[in-house]
Formats: sequence, C-alpha cells, structure tokens
Amino acid sequence: MGMNSKLHDYLRMAAALAILLAVFGLSSANFFTISNLSSIANQVPAAVLVAVGMTYVLIIGGIDLSVGSVLGFSGAVLGTAMVHFQLPLPLAVGLCVAAGLACGIINGLLSSGIALPSFIVTLGMMEIARGAAYRVTGSETQYIGERIECISELSVLGISAPFIFALLTVAAGQTILSCTAFGRHALAVGANEESARLSGLSTRRIKFTVYVLSGALSAMAAVIHSSRLSVADPNAGIGFELQAIAAVVIGGTSLAGGRGNAVNSFIGVLIIAVLQSGLAQMGALEPTKRLVTGFVIVAAVVLDYYRSRKSREHN
Repeated sequence: MGMNSKLHDYLRMAAALAILLAVFGLSSANFFTISNLSSIANQVPAAVLVAVGMTYVLIIGGIDLSVGSVLGFSGAVLGTAMVHFQLPLPLAVGLCVAAGLACGIINGLLSSGIALPSFIVTLGMMEIARGAAYRVTGSETQYIGERIECISELSVLGISAPFIFALLTVAAGQTILSCTAFGRHALAVGANEESARLSGLSTRRIKFTVYVLSGALSAMAAVIHSSRLSVADPNAGIGFELQAIAAVVIGGTSLAGGRGNAVNSFIGVLIIAVLQSGLAQMGALEPTKRLVTGFVIVAAVVLDYYRSRKSREHN
C-alpha cells in the first residue's frame, strides 16, 4: 500500500470519527463534558490492545475468537495470584501475561503447525479459556482493590498511563507492519499463502508468531481491564472478540487477509466507543445501541467486499 493510499485511509477514518463527534456533540449537551470524554478514554485502552492483535490475525487470513476469553482467563490468574497467594503486582502481571502467551501458543501450534482451521481452534480455545477462568476463580469475582488500581491511576500530563500504553502499542504495531520484514511477510501470507510459501517464507512461523502476539496482547488488556475496575472478573471480556473484529473491519482490515492497518484499527475502536457513548447520551436503550452498532459493522463489511472486488479487478 502506497503512502498516498495510507494517507487517504487515515483521512477517511478521521473524517468518519469527526462526523460522529459532531453529530453527538450537537445532539447532546453533555457529550463534550470532561467526565464523558474521560470515560471514553478510560474504556478504550483494553479494546485497543485486543484490536491490534486482531489486526495481525486478520491480516494473515485468520480469525481469533478466543481473545475475550483469554482476557478473562488471564485476568483470573492475575486476581487469584494477588488475592489468594498475595503475590506482588509485577509477579502477578508476569503470570497473567504467561497465561495469555500459553493460550496464544496453543492457538498458533494448532492453526499453523497442523493447519487446523483457525475458526475451529480459537472457538475451542474460547470455551477452554472461559472455563479455566471460572475454575481458577471458583466462578467468583476477585476484588483486588488499590493494589491494581495504581496502574489506571497513573497519568502523564493528565493522560492516563493505560491510554498512553495503548497509543504506544498502536505505534509499534503499525511500525512493524510498515517498516519491518516481518510485517511485509505477514501481509504476503494473508494475500496469498501458497505464493508466500513458494517464495521461501516460513508461513507457519509467521502465523504462529501472530497468534502468540494476539494472546499476549489479550493478557495485557486483562491487566488494564482489571486495574480500571479494581477486580478480576471471570466474566470479563465476554463479547470482546466481536468488538475487536468490528473495530478492525471498520478500520479497513480485510477479512480475506493481506490488508490491514493498526492505526485505522485504533480509530475503529474510537468510532465504536464514541457511537456507544453518544447513543447512551441520547437515551438510547441497549437494544437500540446494538442495532445501530450492528448496522455499522455490516456496512463496513459490505464496503470491504466492494473494495476487495475493485482491487481484484484492477489487478
């Protein structure tokens, strides 16, 4: 993708976000209040991390339905380590990330090593990880309190540390895609895996690495999610996989693989967060919010289909 094309995509996404902000700002007097904007900013970091991982998964032509459950399981490990075993925060976070990595390794081995469909593999992991979260916590929410709150309360120049970390993750994710051999190889695998393999690329290694990355980012999202709520909830992350896929697709990443952008996925997360917050400010009930969000997702998929068909016709 050329520089002009990337710039066009960035401007298109930014314009869509600006229009949403303008519409809700004019429709609700409370939308542009500090409390509402802070609420949106505090909600998005965990979703951003998961979306970056999902961007890479979709780029290689895969899918990861387990990210929400991996977040819940990793958070359960974090909470149990701190509440029941009284482990210090750094060690508990390390165990949390290790849990996410383990899930990612299993997904990667089964999807790339023996070439099972990623849909089936990650669907199974979605159930396994959620069941493990319930087992680890005894199906009870673990209250951690101020020992974990310190993460969400950290700020730099008034900007929360989790939000800054999310921005850095997006920057790193986009830099890897645009400026490294691994990023180019991942795009090549998604565009045509067989051609990539015949070109000498280790397609299995690339796919394995991507699923491990997705698991690790889901675990890091669990840390942020737990710090914001002060608890480790075994139900945390339910529906996160659909939110992540929606944000990534809205951001222009192709469901067929071979095209994706971490920055646009970040804006996609913001669009969904602003949409849900704006509808809530207007008094929309949950069914209405789900209907509107669903229509936006379908519109993004239709747009992706026509964009992909147009690209094939030009080639």
